[in-house]
Amino acid sequence: MANHNELGKKGELLAVDFLLKEGYSIIALNYLYQKAEVDIIAQKEDILAVVEVKTRTSADFGDPQQFLKPKQMQRIIKAVDFFVNDNEMNVEVRFDIIAIVMNKKGTSLEHLENAFYHF
Repeated sequence: MANHNELGKKGELLAVDFLLKEGYSIIALNYLYQKAEVDIIAQKEDILAVVEVKTRTSADFGDPQQFLKPKQMQRIIKAVDFFVNDNEMNVEVRFDIIAIVMNKKGTSLEHLENAFYHF
C-alpha cells in the first residue's frame, strides 16, 4: 500500500475513534456509490454526519480541508442522497470534515461541522 494510502487509513481510524468518543454511532465506512466514496457516515441522535477525512503530514501547502474539491463534494452529496433514501432515513444531514495533520511533532485533529452544504 502506498504511503499516502496508509496515512489516509490511519487518519480514518483516528476520526472513527474521535466520533465514537463524541457519542456518534458509525453507520458506514468507505461507502461507495457510483464515482463517490464517503469516508464515514455517522449518526448522533437525529443528525446524520457525513464525514470526509483529510489527513496530511504538513499544513505547509494548506489546511487538509482545503483539498476537498467541488466535484468531490457534489459526488458525496449525490451518494448520501441515495443512501438516505435507500435506507428510508428521517434525519437531518450534515456534511463535516475531519482535518488531521499527523507527523513527527504529533497529531492534530479538527472537526469542522457543516463544512460544506447541500445545494
